Amino acid sequence: MEIYYLILIILLFILAGSDLIVGVSNDAVNFLNSAIGSKVASFKVIMAVAALGVLFGAVFSSGMMEVARKGIMDPHMFTFSEVMIIFLAVMITDVILLDVYNTAGLPTSTTVSIVFELLGASVAMASIKILMSDGGVSLSEFINSSKALAIIFGILLSVIIAFSVGAVIQYFTRMAFSFNFKKRMKYIGAIWGGVAFTAMTYFLLIKGAKGASFMTDDVKHWIADNSSMLILYSFIGWTILLQLLFWLFRLNILKFIVLVGTFSLAMAFAGNDLVNFIGVPIAGYNSYQLFMDSGGGSPDSFLMEGLAGKVPTPIGFLILAGVVMVITLYTSKKARSVVKTSLDLSRQEAGDERFRPTWMSKVLVRSSINMSGSVRKIVPKKIRDGVARQFAPYKEPTEETDPPSFDLIRASVNLTVASVLIAFGTSLKLPLSTTYVTFMVAMGTSLSDKAWDRESAVYRISGVIAVIG
Repeated sequence: MEIYYLILIILLFILAGSDLIVGVSNDAVNFLNSAIGSKVASFKVIMAVAALGVLFGAVFSSGMMEVARKGIMDPHMFTFSEVMIIFLAVMITDVILLDVYNTAGLPTSTTVSIVFELLGASVAMASIKILMSDGGVSLSEFINSSKALAIIFGILLSVIIAFSVGAVIQYFTRMAFSFNFKKRMKYIGAIWGGVAFTAMTYFLLIKGAKGASFMTDDVKHWIADNSSMLILYSFIGWTILLQLLFWLFRLNILKFIVLVGTFSLAMAFAGNDLVNFIGVPIAGYNSYQLFMDSGGGSPDSFLMEGLAGKVPTPIGFLILAGVVMVITLYTSKKARSVVKTSLDLSRQEAGDERFRPTWMSKVLVRSSINMSGSVRKIVPKKIRDGVARQFAPYKEPTEETDPPSFDLIRASVNLTVASVLIAFGTSLKLPLSTTYVTFMVAMGTSLSDKAWDRESAVYRISGVIAVIG
């Protein structure tokens, strides 16, 4: 009997390798979209920065996983044999589901996927147990339904907030810089850089390094108690430093922001989300250890109270996972396909649209046009003309046959706003999807930049609905 479960453990780890590959291919859009879309550097440099972020995140991560996955399932209600079936079902489903999304070139949330796969498998197993019991047991004893509903509501809310905040911040940033932004960088570039780097510093402290071994409870409490002071001093320090670097070395502040932002998001992903792909197999292995240490009881009666806490992931597994992720980043064609979908939906110029209009996208566009017309009647003509000048298209002379999808201003806003929202949500312990937040921020900024005109809006809204829905 022990051999049977040992084979299952081996199978779980084989599936973990596959899950890493398909999961990374999808999640790469989180931290590559802005850098590749703005062509901030060569593809090799962008990949090197992302790879460093991934490896740093893997090395510094303590790899702690809540096996109960956000408190959705109650492990002490399930036996060893039952949790092994649940874990196997979750891993098989996750590999197939993510590969389907990758093949279609659609970004999705790997965290949301694995949480709800575990929810579905747990509900199915709990239903079987209830049907086979004599009664007196309800599904609520196996599943924390209120927590599941809270996660669903939190994710939907984060999608709306990310889109709205991205659109608003991009609007005011573009008003300040315009599309011909290089002349204004000498005056306000360092201030914007101070804002961006303050956001990313806070993001790294709250999200990127929250699982690091040096982030003790005392350090976390100190950061929480002194967050206002940290933000103020960080803004002042970064602004002064960037202005000095601009004066002395003509530092391209926007490129610096985008590259550091790419590193930050990659590090946060490896330090926190990477464990999604190997956490379930590790939990299965831990379950096997608990069962064997019990003295060899019946797998059908041995309850898994030991999984109620956190399961440590050995650093070797995390580093190996980080290496697999880096190799996948460089070699996966599907990862580039997913990134391309996101870039096509947010590019500034018109082009071939992949998605077809739907009745919902047509209704939304028509409503937006009517609302915009009503607002234009209220706003004085001088203000309208001033805004129009700031949003006037500007194409810098270039010999490139394949220009960037958007400029460095929008790329820096994408990374800054995503960092702020993810860090803020994490500090409040709110359930959110980093993929959906980064994707919807990119969609919001593209809307503000008038990348969605009357012709393309219906196609791109259909694409957004396809990704989120």
